[in-house]
Amino acid sequence: MDSLVIWFTETLGGVVSREITVFIISMVPILELRGGLIAASLLQIPIIKAIWYCVIGNIIPVPFILLLITPIFAWLKQTSLFRPLVEKLEHKAMGKSEQIEKYQFWGLVLFVGIPLPGTGAWTGSLIASLLGVKFKKAFPAVILGIVMATIIMSIFSYGLLGALIH
Repeated sequence: MDSLVIWFTETLGGVVSREITVFIISMVPILELRGGLIAASLLQIPIIKAIWYCVIGNIIPVPFILLLITPIFAWLKQTSLFRPLVEKLEHKAMGKSEQIEKYQFWGLVLFVGIPLPGTGAWTGSLIASLLGVKFKKAFPAVILGIVMATIIMSIFSYGLLGALIH
């Protein structure tokens, strides 16, 4: 993840502001808020400002994934070109769905909130959508997970002392 964050930071650095770079990183699957906060720390953006950019960037894709990914996947699976890719994505996501199926709302919160490889708002939203979790239940769970991830990653990215100083 570090090399992706550095690549985005260097690539976008001369084109857009540091804050917009962090915002964009936070919207990207795999990197998400976790990568955004690491980049913000590297770019020396004050923590409170960084949190706002990262959280908003991470939230923006969530409603689209929750509401639209299932019909988009169904449409894409009708083509021989995209069917293998979609089926691979579905299989990979569903392989991580046990926690969400077992604990439902709180499972989704923890899945999104605990910063481990393969977890986060994108994957959590995809799994919730594939499991048929209703938007009004999934969206608040993902938001709580993002808040949890923000607290954890702020401490790791800025350090406990750094979080108090910035």
